[in-house]
Amino acid sequence: MNQTKYIFVTGGVTSSLGKGIIAASLAKLLQARGYRTTIQKFDPYINVDPGTLNPYEHGECYVTDDGAETDLDLGHYERFLNVPTSQANNVTTGRVYLSVIEKERRGEFLGKTVQVVPHITNEIKERMQLLGRSGDFDIVITEIGGTVGDIESLPYIESVRQLVWELGENNGIVIHLTLVPFLAAAGELKTKPTQHSVKTLMESGIKADILVCRTEHEISDELRQKLALFCNVKREAVIQSIDASTIYDVPNLMLEEGLDKVALKKLDLPEKATPDLKQWNEFLQKLKNPKHIVNIGLVGKYVELQDSYKSILEAFIHAGAANETKVNVVSIHSEYLDEKNASEKLKDLDGILVAPGFGERGIEGKIETVRYAREKNIPFFGICLGMQMAVIEYSRNVLGHKDANSTEMNAGTAHPVINLMEEQKTITDKGGTMRLGAWKCDIKPDTLASKIYGKSQIQERHRHRYEFNGEYLEALEKAGLKASGVNPDTGLVEIIEIESHPFFIGVQYHPEYKSTVAKPHPLFVNFVKATVAHKNK
Repeated sequence: MNQTKYIFVTGGVTSSLGKGIIAASLAKLLQARGYRTTIQKFDPYINVDPGTLNPYEHGECYVTDDGAETDLDLGHYERFLNVPTSQANNVTTGRVYLSVIEKERRGEFLGKTVQVVPHITNEIKERMQLLGRSGDFDIVITEIGGTVGDIESLPYIESVRQLVWELGENNGIVIHLTLVPFLAAAGELKTKPTQHSVKTLMESGIKADILVCRTEHEISDELRQKLALFCNVKREAVIQSIDASTIYDVPNLMLEEGLDKVALKKLDLPEKATPDLKQWNEFLQKLKNPKHIVNIGLVGKYVELQDSYKSILEAFIHAGAANETKVNVVSIHSEYLDEKNASEKLKDLDGILVAPGFGERGIEGKIETVRYAREKNIPFFGICLGMQMAVIEYSRNVLGHKDANSTEMNAGTAHPVINLMEEQKTITDKGGTMRLGAWKCDIKPDTLASKIYGKSQIQERHRHRYEFNGEYLEALEKAGLKASGVNPDTGLVEIIEIESHPFFIGVQYHPEYKSTVAKPHPLFVNFVKATVAHKNK
C-alpha cells in the first residue's frame, strides 16, 4: 500500500484569512486530479467541541452524520468535496487534553510525568494520522486553527514539526497562509508581516514549503521574488490568493496559480489528469448569470454575524444557482419583530425562512413571522426551532390554544406542543441531551415532502433537544397541519406542512448541513423555486 501523504496548513499575521477555503480548494483540485483526499481541522481552543460556543463567538456549529458537533470549516470541506466528514475530521485542544488526562487516570503512563512533549504532542500526532491510516485516502490535508505564534497553537506546531520529520522526505509538507497588506498611505503592498510570520514558524523548527499570500491587489513578480528570497521558498511556491467575488472562485484561482502542481511536486506525486472541474464551472456559470432575483427573509436572532447561519447562506447559493436565480438573503432580527411592525418588515419578501436557534430570545417575533407567511400565502420554510415555531403558531391561532408554547420557553405552559422527550428530562449536562447526527425519516406519500424528495425514506442531520409533542398530533392534523415525515424508530414528527398553502414546510432537522455544490439540497432548491413562482405571480 502506498504511504498516505500529508499537507499541513498553518496561518500567520492574522486569523480569518480563509485557511479553510484554501484547504478546501486545494483538496478539490487534488480530488479533481483523481486523488482520494480529505481535510481535518485542529482547533486550539479548550472547549471540547464547538457545541457549547455562542454563535457570536465562533459562527455556527456544524454537525456531521455521526453526530459530531464541529467547526464550521467542516461545512466548507463537505460543500467543496461532496464527501461526508466525521468526528475524526475535527479535534480541539479540549478533546486532546481530556483524552490524555483520562489515560493518566487509568494509569496508562506507568507513573511517568505527563507533559506537553511527548504526551500531548503524541496524542495530537495520533489523531492527525487517524484518517491517513484508514486506507481510504491518498492525501490528508490538516488545517491548524489560530495563528502561528499563539500560545495555544504551540503544541500543534510542535506536533507538525515532529510529524513532518517522522514521515520523511516528500511525505509531509507545510503550506503557510499569510497576509500581504496594502498600505493606502504608501500606496504599496508590504511583505514584512509575512517575513515575520515565516520567521516565527522557523523558530518553531518548521520551514514553510509553500506560501499562500492573501491580498487585495495583484502581487508583482518583483514582490514574489522578494518573498521567495526572504521566506526561503522556491519562486513557484509563492502563491497569490486575491480577494474573490465568491469563495467558489477560489479553486479556479488556485489552479491558475498552480498550487496543486507545486504541492504534488513537493510530495513527489504524479500530476495525473488535468483537474476536471466541468460540473463545478457549470455551477459557477449559473451562479454568476442569474435569470431571476428573489428576496428571501432570514428571520433569526444571530443575524448580525454572517457566520451564525453559514450553512444556510451557502445552501441558498447552491439552490439559487440550480434555479438560475440570485437569492438576496434579507437578515431580519426576530427580537425586533412584533404584531405591529411585522407586515412592514416582511412585505417586500418573496419567501421567508425562520432559522434555527436556542433559548427564548426573539421567539415571539418568529411566531409572528410564521403567522404572516401563513396568512399571506408567502412561501415558508422553517428549520428546527423554525419548525417548532410554526407548530406553536398554528396551535395558538388556528386551534385556539392561546398560551401554546415550547417547554423550552415556558415550562408551565398549559399546552406544551413542543417539549422534551421523557428520557431527556432527567439529564442536566447540556451537551448530553441533544438528538445529534443522522436520523431516518419516513415520508408519507402524496405530500409536499414526498414531491420534494422523490423518495419514501431519507436521512437528515439533527441538533436539537426539544420535540413535537405527539399528544397534539391528531388535533393539529384535523385542523390542517400535516405531519408528512416521521422517524420510524421513535415515532417523532420530523416534517410538518400545510396542504392548503402554496409552499409551507417545517423540518425538525438541519437540511442545510447536507447541501453541496454537486448536490444542492432539494428542500432549498424547491423553496427557491416556490419564491420565484410567488414573485412572478
